[in-house]
This record gives sequence, structure tokens and C-alpha cells, in this order.
Amino acid sequence: MAALSKPVEKGAIVDRCEGCDHVVEEGGAKTCETYLSPAWKWELGQCNFATNIVREAKKVAFINPLKAAKMRARGLH
Repeated sequence: MAALSKPVEKGAIVDRCEGCDHVVEEGGAKTCETYLSPAWKWELGQCNFATNIVREAKKVAFINPLKAAKMRARGLH
């Protein structure tokens, strides 16, 4: 496999990347070690590798349909 003839240029980070663990400083500029163009990851929402964002998972309690029907029949739900 042939080696790349040109070095890969990384884009600068955006404001929302500040505080992320993937931000590294290379040659005086802050870049992302995961993505070449971090701004592109933020265009459609949140970056999926951003460690500076707290995500909350919505957990819905599963209720057995048979038990739910019995509870409704007894008037508990």
C-alpha cells in the first residue's frame, strides 16, 4: 500500500469543541484528534464524540401488557 504523498490538514475546532478531551494543540492551533473537520460534525446537531456534553438517556419503564390490563381492571391505573 502506497503512503500518502501529502500530509492531511486538520481544520480548526469550533467554539462548542472547547473542553472536549479530543482537542489537541498542534503547531499552535487547536485541532480535533478524531475528525479532520470538526465544524462539519456540529452542523446537524451535536458531535457524537464530544466529551464536554452531558447526554441524558430517556429510559421508559417497560410494563407487561397483561399486568397493565389487570391493573386497569382493578382500577389501580
